Amino acid sequence: MTLSRIAIPMGLLLAAGLGYRAGRDAAPRAATPLPAATRYVCPMHPQVVSDRPGECPICHMRLVPRGGAGDEGPIASSVSGRAAFTLSPERRAVLGVRSEAIARRPLQYVIRTVGRVAVDERRLQHVHVKYDGYVEELYVDFTGQFVRAGERLLSIYSPDLVSAQQEYLLALRARDTLAAQATPDVAARGESLLDAARERLLFWDIRPEEIARLRRTGQVLRALDVHAEHGGFVVEKMAFHGMRVTPADTLYDIADLSRLWVLADVYEADLPQVRLGMPAEVTAAFAPGRRFRGPVSYIAPTVEDATRTTKVRIEVDNAEGLLKPDMFADVTLTASLGEALVVPESAVIETGARRLVFVDGDGGRLEPREVALGARADGVYPVLSGLAPGERVVTSANFLLDSESSLRATLESLAPGAPPAPHQH
Repeated sequence: MTLSRIAIPMGLLLAAGLGYRAGRDAAPRAATPLPAATRYVCPMHPQVVSDRPGECPICHMRLVPRGGAGDEGPIASSVSGRAAFTLSPERRAVLGVRSEAIARRPLQYVIRTVGRVAVDERRLQHVHVKYDGYVEELYVDFTGQFVRAGERLLSIYSPDLVSAQQEYLLALRARDTLAAQATPDVAARGESLLDAARERLLFWDIRPEEIARLRRTGQVLRALDVHAEHGGFVVEKMAFHGMRVTPADTLYDIADLSRLWVLADVYEADLPQVRLGMPAEVTAAFAPGRRFRGPVSYIAPTVEDATRTTKVRIEVDNAEGLLKPDMFADVTLTASLGEALVVPESAVIETGARRLVFVDGDGGRLEPREVALGARADGVYPVLSGLAPGERVVTSANFLLDSESSLRATLESLAPGAPPAPHQH
């Protein structure tokens, strides 16, 4: 009985002691803050904080020190959700951090696109006749043949032309007969008849030298020649020996290829920078190193629905004949935008709602900065606000720096007594 009375109080004391020990072990470790330099965090789960190295219990990644030798912890930043910080030269070298100073310079907007070589429509001749007839002989008898201005193309027999020649000879004889009479009015009437017959031949594109020959010899030709009005290459031939022709028939298409058009496809987003007269440069794969230059002479008023592009016409010299119609070519259009403060495209971090850069300050301090930028032009952005000339911006590894800055800002917000992080949209 006495032993049982003694055992009960000792058991209560033992239980109370174990309970106290368990309660003490279960107390949160955050109740006694640890120095920042001895805390280790998970890069993927910043809520996991430990006072010793190890692995994350969630993803099993190795814990990293929150602040280490040569690296400062988060520094006050003007960008919400990002923290400025300092990296040691050794870590900068490992990450490959590079920076450059920004400055004002002439800014050009460069549009690179593709185009197709086409015939200058103003230098394209469609050969027709203005009377019915039959092809007697072809002097130009294949497509691609080069002809000079005034060269014979073919000869055509036409009953209408025969009658017109005969009428001219009759008017010529009547004029000579009436001129021998003493009455001036009668002589003038004969001259008017001759002029009318001559005009009829000219209206049918009979050359003046043919009319002079007819007047000199007095002989009617059965077939008359058709000549090229302009020189060039025969790009299409529809005339054949013996065929019947009418004024509606095209006999030849002759193109002067000494100057050509290049029809470039420009996307609608680039159209505001395209101006009439702006310089353009054309290159082709078949002629490496050769550059054809010319101005923009026309901008189509419509956008093609399938490609969302607009045709822009460039006129180029082709005296050497290197360019051929329907070739594909690379086109570069350059617009001058004046002088501006610019930042390299590689320095800009697009976050969706805003654009950030990292400013490389004294002592290796890296500061996130929100900037307002204009339209990208030739690999750079014009700076509207947020940066000043001479400041250095990080141009490589900035996405790694952005992750580090975001992580440090998050860890700072999770520190005891830190204000809650602002909500990001």
